[in-house]
Amino acid sequence: MGTSLDKLTIKGFKSIRELKDFELKALNVFIGGNGAGKSNLIDFFRLLRNLIDGKLNEFIRSGGGISDFLFNGRKVTKRLEFETRFGVRGYRFCIEPGPSEKIFLTKEARYYRPGTTGWWELGDSPDGTSRLVKEAKGDSYDRKYSRPVYRAISSWQIYHFHDTSATAAMRHYEIIQDNKVLRFDAANIAPYLLRLKEKHADAYREILDSVRLVMPFFDDFLLDVVEFGEKQKVNLSWLQKGSDYPMQPYHLSDGSIRFICLATALMQPDPPSTIIIDEPELGLHPSAIAILAELIQNASNRTQLIVATQSPALIDHFSVEDVIVVNRKDGASTFERLKEEDFSAWLETYSVGELWSKNVISGGPTYE
Repeated sequence: MGTSLDKLTIKGFKSIRELKDFELKALNVFIGGNGAGKSNLIDFFRLLRNLIDGKLNEFIRSGGGISDFLFNGRKVTKRLEFETRFGVRGYRFCIEPGPSEKIFLTKEARYYRPGTTGWWELGDSPDGTSRLVKEAKGDSYDRKYSRPVYRAISSWQIYHFHDTSATAAMRHYEIIQDNKVLRFDAANIAPYLLRLKEKHADAYREILDSVRLVMPFFDDFLLDVVEFGEKQKVNLSWLQKGSDYPMQPYHLSDGSIRFICLATALMQPDPPSTIIIDEPELGLHPSAIAILAELIQNASNRTQLIVATQSPALIDHFSVEDVIVVNRKDGASTFERLKEEDFSAWLETYSVGELWSKNVISGGPTYE
């Protein structure tokens, strides 16, 4: 996991006044009440992803403008500051507000240049585009230093499987060529599973086994390729045990199709170096949550997991030291990784989830 995230600093971003040099491990489970700030942590990764993809301005505009991203607004917070460290590499930048919700990308720097100590400053960008990305994709000598940083950040993937509605892309046909990586919303779940079936049979069988634990009536995916004019497409059709009638994606419940996407993301043969998942327990039966927890544990042996949850049933299955509690204090989000020695006596009688439900582990609503 050479490109997984080791340390993270966020200043002035939404409800996060300051999160400084926060250390991340292979498994990081963030839990907290509504409005504590878990989603804002996930939003940082979305911001970073859009920055790397050249879509920072669109992301800021769609989020209400830069003023809505600043902790307590422009009068309190002058700029957003971010820093990431991963192995021998790092990346930091600031976003400053301009007139009429315009943004400036400033103090951009990378930490990767053998033979030097400290940061290599890349400068400012008045149009909000990344100099790191420009350098990494260019042909200058310095691309050899920027590319490993760019590729590391690009390898971090946020998965968000909340939309399981009838119009969700995961329930519809997709071209078979869209199969290299699983998309953030599983829009290409069918062609991706078809690729695994053909080229990674062991991973495909493991996914099937997990799905059958949650859906005992499930037999296998059909994944039949259909001609649509000049295009070949496939959808998530499937079979029930004891029947050859082809079931369609709309026959899957929201929880069932969401679990299929989660199992695929967590058991993919070549996972991203860091996987970020927001509320994976949404819509799942308690028994499915137990299986999901096991998949998360197993996946953390192969890649880094950052999970945000509100489920006591989910954290029941993790070590105390895997859990970070998110609270609000004086209007700002706080993040605290738990220590087992602080709860050893309680854990003789109660589970981690029970301690959180009983507010022994403080993480419920905060009234200010």
